[in-house]
Amino acid sequence: MVSTGDPAPDFTAALVSDDDTVATTFSDHLGSGPVVLAFFPAAFSSTCTAELCTFRDDLAQFEGLGATVFGISTDTSYALERFRETEGLTFDLLSDNDGSIIEAYDLVDDESFAAKGMKGVATRSVFVVDDAGTIQYAWIADNPGQEPDYEAVVEAVEGLAD
Repeated sequence: MVSTGDPAPDFTAALVSDDDTVATTFSDHLGSGPVVLAFFPAAFSSTCTAELCTFRDDLAQFEGLGATVFGISTDTSYALERFRETEGLTFDLLSDNDGSIIEAYDLVDDESFAAKGMKGVATRSVFVVDDAGTIQYAWIADNPGQEPDYEAVVEAVEGLAD
C-alpha cells in the first residue's frame, strides 16, 4: 500500500469535468500546487455523497491554497457525470472503471460490498501529493462508513502551500 513519502503512482483515466469527459494523465497535473486524491467506493451512496459534498463545500479553501481536488471511484464516467451534476460538485472526478488506479494504490476493496454483489471498489482514502509527485499525506479508512478528517487534509495542503 502506498503511504507518506512514496511516489504517487501515475495513471491515465477518464476525467469528468464541466466541459467534457476526456482522458487525462495524473502526472500532467503536478507542478502547479498540491493535488488531493479522494478515493471513494461508489457514487450516490450516503457516505460518499457526504464526503464529496464536504470537499465541494471546502473547495474554495483548497483552491485558495493552490490545490487541485480529484474524486476517484471505479464508477463509469457516465455515472460520475450524473453524480457530479446531481450533487453540484465543482471539482473534477476520475473514473477508474477498470480498477487499475486502485490496484496501483493497493486500495481494492473486495469485501465491504460483497453482500451487495460489488467487487473491486475503492477503499475510501485521501492522499495529498506535492509538486514532485510525492505523497505527503495519506489516510485510509478502517471501514467504508468512515469519513476522512477534513481538517487534517486541509492542514496537509497548507503545509505544502507554505
